[in-house]
Amino acid sequence: MDFGLVLQTDPPGSEVVGLMRRAERNGFRYGWTFDSAVLWQEPFVIYSRILEHTTKLHVGPMVTNPGTRTWEVTASTFATLNEMYGNRTVCGIGRGDSAMRVAGRKPNTLARLGEAIDVIRDLAEGREAVVDGNPIRIPWVRNGKLPVWMAAYGPRALALAGQKADGFILQLADEFLTEWMVKAVRKAAEDAGRDPEALTICIAAPAYVTTDDSPGALAHARDQCRWFGGMVGNHVADLVAKYGEHSGMVPDALTAYIKDRHGYDYSHHGRAGNPSTDFVPDEIVDRFCLLGPAEAHIEKLRRLRELGVDQFAVYNMHDARERTIDAYGSDIIPVLNP
Repeated sequence: MDFGLVLQTDPPGSEVVGLMRRAERNGFRYGWTFDSAVLWQEPFVIYSRILEHTTKLHVGPMVTNPGTRTWEVTASTFATLNEMYGNRTVCGIGRGDSAMRVAGRKPNTLARLGEAIDVIRDLAEGREAVVDGNPIRIPWVRNGKLPVWMAAYGPRALALAGQKADGFILQLADEFLTEWMVKAVRKAAEDAGRDPEALTICIAAPAYVTTDDSPGALAHARDQCRWFGGMVGNHVADLVAKYGEHSGMVPDALTAYIKDRHGYDYSHHGRAGNPSTDFVPDEIVDRFCLLGPAEAHIEKLRRLRELGVDQFAVYNMHDARERTIDAYGSDIIPVLNP
């Protein structure tokens, strides 16, 4: 199993670079960041510094979207980083939640997202693609390689990920939902004539390693990670609006907990103590995240690996960032990857 570290690009950018270097020293192979131009610093600038100061780490957004940059700019940016540092980027992409909504726009349609996946990959790998009706090619790309991994929750998005993407990003670590969604993505890939086992499956969720499993330690870990249930709730609310609460299209295990959700303030997006996430119960935090002593993380990660998960990406937005990276490096990654 590969491991990734997910950060927000809060200033100073040098601190993000430092944490990614620490992650590589501890056995992490991927470094991811949020991508929302208003809320955080520009990630692609920071990727260049991360790649310069690491040797093996692969970097990318979790996730970018087709609306905040033109597709040829996105492709050229990835291709430039790959030319400079040796094909060490991954394009995580989705419809765009915070990036689009904070700027007063709606998230992109799935049709637009599907088209963008093909165009960005083709251009970044040196092939011709059609952009706004015009065939173009980036002439200087040589031996370009850009895996495109798509984030998804709903049935149509899961199908699109299986049909188009090189990898699937699921932003929660619930075992029941992981099994359900991985099966949906792989079935869509098979139906499209693709090899379903060729898709990389990446689970991304907060992880908080405690010294013991005492009630106090677990309560603090939950409070530090409760924000995640609110972030996922944004996507769930979209699904409920589209399909209904008990449509059969989305598991009730995913939709039931947002009944008491009342709006969302993006100024606290992805941050511990987010006041918009007080509706998230402890049960959801426990199901969606990895909490407790290292042994508890190892047990859950083993179960996720049995469900086909290739990478676990640690959302590291809490009060124990360095300690979590180091605990994974000393007590968890060596056990799972001896």
